[in-house]
Amino acid sequence: MARDGAQSLERLFMTLIVLMVMGGVAFGAWSLRPTPSYSSGEVKDGSPFDVTFKVENKDSWFALANLKIGCVLDHVRASGLPPTLLEATDVRFSSRTGTGLEPGESATFTCPFRSLIGHPINDDPGIAQRSEIYFQAKYDLPLIGSIRLTDNSTPYFLNTRLLPPRWTKKP
Repeated sequence: MARDGAQSLERLFMTLIVLMVMGGVAFGAWSLRPTPSYSSGEVKDGSPFDVTFKVENKDSWFALANLKIGCVLDHVRASGLPPTLLEATDVRFSSRTGTGLEPGESATFTCPFRSLIGHPINDDPGIAQRSEIYFQAKYDLPLIGSIRLTDNSTPYFLNTRLLPPRWTKKP
């Protein structure tokens, strides 16, 4: 009986090791997936919502194929506006494909937030300073094109401490 108990424990131990190795491999593969990186242009004239943003593929191996960018006005404090997803406009890819980003490439886009803010707070000059935005990218999984990934960026806020002001990641 002791031999049967030891064999059962050995099988259980080997099963746990195999599961941990498979989990480690899956985690490593997921960590290697490309994710877009965002930055903001400078707010010079007009509304801070009219800024041109830049999306970049900093991955050195995989492309962001069939990339679709969405802009989300997460919230505007004291406005009552719900979070709203809008498709990015004026997207300009630098690659020949025109639908994605190869490793190291970038694209520019704008977010049509001003069209969304037809609210009575539209006349409020501080609306952008009370806003949080983030970006949503949808793209094909590298090597397996039939699976679409969705990646939400960290929140951005209008940083007026920088000169000229620009949208920066929330600390």
